[in-house]
Order: sequence, then C-alpha cells, then structure tokens
Amino acid sequence: MPAGGAGWQSRRVKTLLNVIWLVLAGAWLALGYVLAGIVCCALIVTIPFGIASFRIASYVLWPFGRTVVEKPTAGAMSTIGNVIWVLVAGIWLAIGHVTTAIPLFVSIIGIPLGIANLKLIPVSLVPLGKEIVPTDRAFAAYGR
Repeated sequence: MPAGGAGWQSRRVKTLLNVIWLVLAGAWLALGYVLAGIVCCALIVTIPFGIASFRIASYVLWPFGRTVVEKPTAGAMSTIGNVIWVLVAGIWLAIGHVTTAIPLFVSIIGIPLGIANLKLIPVSLVPLGKEIVPTDRAFAAYGR
C-alpha cells in the first residue's frame, strides 16, 4: 500500500459520512442555525450570537473530520453570553438535534449519525468560547 493510503481511506470515509449526514440531517439542522443567526443579527445587540450561529451552521453541514475545542482566550463574557444563548436559541437547537437523532438510531447506517448528532448538543447549547478545528489539528494540539 502506498504511503498515506490510510489517510486517503479515512478522508473517503469522512466524506461519505458527511454526504449521508448532509442528506439525512445536516441540511435541516443548518437551516435552524442560519435562522437563529439571522434573527440574532437583526436584533443588532446579539450579533456575536449570530456570528457564532453561522459558524456552527457550517460545522453542522459537514461535521465529520472536524471537532470543537475550548478557546483558551475565552473569558467571563463568553460564559454570560452562553447563558443568554441557552435561553434565546440554544435549547431549541438542542431539541432539534435530539429529535433528528432519534430516527437516525432506527437504522444501522444511521447510528453513527445519531451519535454525531448527540455530540453536537453541547456546542448548540454553549457556542461562545469554542473553536471548530480539524480533528487532526485538535489531536495534535490538545491530545484528543
């Protein structure tokens, strides 16, 4: 097998999972995040929430091969913002993830997608102070 063969196969699997994810769950969930982002940006004061929502929407569209890590520079304002976010949009987006995960668990093919859906719930509840990075970069930098 040529050098880098395992990495190539890993990318193929991630791409396949992302395409299946996009069709079964990602498009619908991303629309929810985009809607939340538009509402937050329209309210002016909540523009940082809108930006975070758009960032997560792109992650929700294509999640395999990326992960969420804590930003080391996040401070108390992120915590305060996350409390507000949970009340305004986070709980509804988390409910969307749960209701999308349930039917995915019904089929064998959907089980990894359902698990991925449940893993997105924490970032849907507390998006501020988080960063979306490629999984290989997260492993190298954070050991996971």
